[in-house]
Amino acid sequence: MAERTLIILKPDAIQRHLAGRIMERFERKGFRLVGAKLVWISREQAQRHYAVHEGKPFFDGVVKYLASGPSLVMVWEGPRVIEISRKMMGKTFGFEAEPGTIRGDFGLSQRFNLIHGSDSNESAAYEIGLYFDDDELVAYDFFDGHWIEGTTE
Repeated sequence: MAERTLIILKPDAIQRHLAGRIMERFERKGFRLVGAKLVWISREQAQRHYAVHEGKPFFDGVVKYLASGPSLVMVWEGPRVIEISRKMMGKTFGFEAEPGTIRGDFGLSQRFNLIHGSDSNESAAYEIGLYFDDDELVAYDFFDGHWIEGTTE
């Protein structure tokens, strides 16, 4: 199975009408969308999502932000999807992110940063499990996958 990652388009991305433009970047890169849902993340779920940061000064703020409006939670799949998607997102704060990245092109705020992506296989497995049951994820191949992934089959 190819690597999977959780990507969340946070409330500011939804409110700013950026969902389609951001998703297009993942599609154009060649990743497969294997699960997606529009949800209003509860405070409790946001606390579980950010549990590794509990006790840090910014914890309450990020929990409140993630639970402040609808988010689009997605699972994307492909070779090195975690590493590549994090590069595509850019640095955490939009004012520091390079042009050409999602945050660099669409973000300016230090408080609102548009998007979340898993940072490891372990966090991806945990985070995907917070939002999706196994039967909500669809496995499939692209007909042109060998051209995208550089395989001979």
